[in-house]
Amino acid sequence: MEETKIKTAQQVNVADAPNVIDSKIPEGPIAEKWTNYKAHQKLVNPANKRKLDIIVVGTGLAGASAAATLGEMGFNVLNFCIQDSPRRAHSIAAQGGINAAKNYQNDGDSIYRLFYDTVKGGDYRAREANVYRLAEVSNNIIDQCVAQGVPFAREYGGLLANRSFGGAQVSRTFYAKGQTGQQLLLGAYSSLNRMIKAGKVTSYNRYEMHDVVIIDGRARGIIAKNLVTGKLERFAAHAVVIATGGYGNTYFLSTNAMACNCSAAMACYRKGAYFANPAYVQIHPTCIPRHGDKQSKLTLMSESLRNDGRIWVPKKLEDAQKLQAGQIKGSDIPEEDRDYYLERRYPAFGNLVPRDVASRAAKERCDKGYGVNNTGKAVFLDFSEAINRLGIDVIRQRYGNLFDMYEEITDVNPGELAREINGEKYYNPMMIYPAIHYTMGGIWVDYELQTSVKGLFAIGECNFSDHGANRLGASALMQGLADGYFVLPYTIQNYLSDQISVPRFSTDRPEFDEAERAVQADMDHLMSIQGKRSVDSIHKELGNIMWEYVGMGRTREGLETALKKLKELRNEFENNLFVPGTQEGMNIELDKAFRLRDFITMGELIAYDAINRNESCGGHFREEYQTEEGEAKRDDQNFFYVACWKYNGTDEKAPSLIKEPLHYEAIKVQTRNYKS
Repeated sequence: MEETKIKTAQQVNVADAPNVIDSKIPEGPIAEKWTNYKAHQKLVNPANKRKLDIIVVGTGLAGASAAATLGEMGFNVLNFCIQDSPRRAHSIAAQGGINAAKNYQNDGDSIYRLFYDTVKGGDYRAREANVYRLAEVSNNIIDQCVAQGVPFAREYGGLLANRSFGGAQVSRTFYAKGQTGQQLLLGAYSSLNRMIKAGKVTSYNRYEMHDVVIIDGRARGIIAKNLVTGKLERFAAHAVVIATGGYGNTYFLSTNAMACNCSAAMACYRKGAYFANPAYVQIHPTCIPRHGDKQSKLTLMSESLRNDGRIWVPKKLEDAQKLQAGQIKGSDIPEEDRDYYLERRYPAFGNLVPRDVASRAAKERCDKGYGVNNTGKAVFLDFSEAINRLGIDVIRQRYGNLFDMYEEITDVNPGELAREINGEKYYNPMMIYPAIHYTMGGIWVDYELQTSVKGLFAIGECNFSDHGANRLGASALMQGLADGYFVLPYTIQNYLSDQISVPRFSTDRPEFDEAERAVQADMDHLMSIQGKRSVDSIHKELGNIMWEYVGMGRTREGLETALKKLKELRNEFENNLFVPGTQEGMNIELDKAFRLRDFITMGELIAYDAINRNESCGGHFREEYQTEEGEAKRDDQNFFYVACWKYNGTDEKAPSLIKEPLHYEAIKVQTRNYKS
């Protein structure tokens, strides 16, 4: 077959222009780009696949689906899991659902509308071609998961059910009660186990990647720590895939599991992989409020609750003050004295506005004094209207396990009748407040999901590519499975096609020696500090700095303060950290210390990006740049680009900014409007 090159829409001579970004977007109409790519990509034949090894780091939805699919294709896969089992990956915590453009409800959905809603929801800061591909393959994901036996909710007649999510006016979200992530992960896990049994995937549980090994400019392996024995081990492959999630735990308190970290991504960043848009951090509007300074994480309440739950605060300041003092309850306030502020401000979308919009609106009401708990940092999510209309049995069928979860944590049953006022039944409302949840920024990847380091790929939440400045609800599971099942298995072949003749690498090479020595030196250093502060105490201080100065509302002055405080905190970490125990065997505090070092670097990276981006968009809200109505004010003239940050050799030195201009062909860039 005659060799055909995949032409890209942005033909640039990278050799003549260092630091120019080539995103490798194929030419042609947006609806044909992915089809054209697959028609002209290079392939690896079945016999040659057996000669190639691929490392996949991570076993969440992205990592497990990628490892299973690549193994089934015939590649030899080494799959690394930080937990004791792949089924413990944090994807299991996703509650509300997964998007797909099936249009089963016949309400006007389409691939284009899912694509448009995603780009608009991301405040026009996503790469258009990647988003269209995501929408295009979304339908395949549902078919794949149904075939695996994922127990999606169904209508009375047996058809798959759908519900709405924020940022959309159609019902396109498939779900399994409030356990969608768990059920999808079990489906991927079953496929992964099948490949482990077949000998095509080798599973390494309780291993954590500490470095990526670069040989002649290409990723050829990793250094990983066996978390049980404490020993560093070497692994070689023809390509490395990172699927390790986001960096939300930089803020200490988040909805992420406590083991979630950004260390693998930071290792790639230090070895030359650009880090893109770190300032785009999502604040989820529907979380159980913080209740004290002894908490280690926050609990998410699914966005799906906003289908039937109505968000409100009191209209009267004196009512809010009584609620804060514990003198009255939410059910004591009659309907006419309630401010359903999202329905008032955004009549077209109401309670289903995107997450960034809902979060800022809640903060605005609480900042004005209308918060409803003892801290003043909460709003009500109320199901009284839906229960009166549909009955408690229907509501519990939809959200029962979420109601149970809320009751277990708060000792309040949201489905319990509280009182009647003038014949109107009022049920206990939930209390919610925004919290750090998802990170849209991540390792920069091109259209092929390859980073700026050859042979190093990034998929799922740890890359930046699909969500712009704000992710729509139910799109995280969609992206993770799209990347793992239907995108990477194609694009990685385009890279591996000319690696067939490259023999397997020995881990005795000097590049592996050097990488392991560097990790060991870091380990020795952390153990030798022997200061007086625990890892958690420093991490909590980091979280307070990030939430206060780099959280929902950012200012130049606050960001400058954050960078100053973060440098001071790094110095405290380097000179006053105490790690108990020894390097031998299991030492959780030592593992946490490594992750904290990377969280501090990540915090600085977020602040550098936020102070550079003199605009507000999506999850990045600079208070100097807002409309008279308090909405995000973008600057498309100066900031219509992906901000790619390049490591400059040391954590102490500020990174360099490289810009990837965004090019929109199918969508007109305009101010977001959820009011009409």
